[in-house]
Amino acid sequence: MARKKIALIGGGQIGGNLALLATQKELGDVVIYDIPQAEGMTKGKSLDIMQLRPHDGYDANLEGTSDPAELSGADVVIITAGIPRKPGMDREDLLEINIKIITDVANNVKKYAPNAFVIVVSNPLDAIVYSFYKVSGFAKNKVIGMAGALDSGRFRAFLAMETGYSAQDVNCMVLGGHGDTMVPITRLATIGGIPAQELISKDRLDAIVERVRFAGGELVKLFGNGSAYYAPAASAIEMAEAYLKDKKRVIPSAALCEGEFGVDGYFIGVPTVIGAGGIEKILEFKLLPEEQEMLNGTLEAVKKTVAETKL
Repeated sequence: MARKKIALIGGGQIGGNLALLATQKELGDVVIYDIPQAEGMTKGKSLDIMQLRPHDGYDANLEGTSDPAELSGADVVIITAGIPRKPGMDREDLLEINIKIITDVANNVKKYAPNAFVIVVSNPLDAIVYSFYKVSGFAKNKVIGMAGALDSGRFRAFLAMETGYSAQDVNCMVLGGHGDTMVPITRLATIGGIPAQELISKDRLDAIVERVRFAGGELVKLFGNGSAYYAPAASAIEMAEAYLKDKKRVIPSAALCEGEFGVDGYFIGVPTVIGAGGIEKILEFKLLPEEQEMLNGTLEAVKKTVAETKL
């Protein structure tokens, strides 16, 4: 049986980690695509991981390229392309540049990998995934944004760090936009099935929720230059694996809502079932009035960013 093909668009820090994780999980052969100026880097990372394979015994092939034709036939496309915000740039400047990049990417993916399941990681996430969907014309079940998977993972990590219990036994959900308006649903957070609210004081839980909201910024400050890459890569790979192995995983992801949770026509973080059909279902549940209010707040932020895309 032919191996699956995973195309990574953007060969930066997240791209390199995506390539490594996809290889370690033997999800398929990997192509790292970037602009011609970065071709040496993509070829270098691919070759480096090829040389790592004997130590761990994986058999996936990797290549780096700046030729979009090499994306041909990809089963999964993960997009991290875009520029990070530099000092003095506001979000609009960033959006303008990254919209140009995502438009180019969407046209290439449409041309060379029209049947791919597309996972968008680039920021500002909610606007970029919307832009890809609009430009590519892909079906709504084949385009998804990686946000809630990372935010929920951070929430789980902080709850595990707080209690000292295994992160494996922590479950929780973060809805909404990928930014400081995100909505961690604290009443659904459990540790080994026990509500986190029973095990952690309200003050501490509130502090953890706040830390989750600003977790990306905390890392940017610590790095001094650049942003998170290990956990975002792992989150996107979890989504890719759910699709490739038809796992029916329930992962909070930015999916196109058409009435769910009162959201219509926007990509926003919701509990999403990911299987061989891509986004197979959005699981809707009743929000408390204050949770719905927070979700409405995050929706306003998303609407504002999407309006700036002019698509």
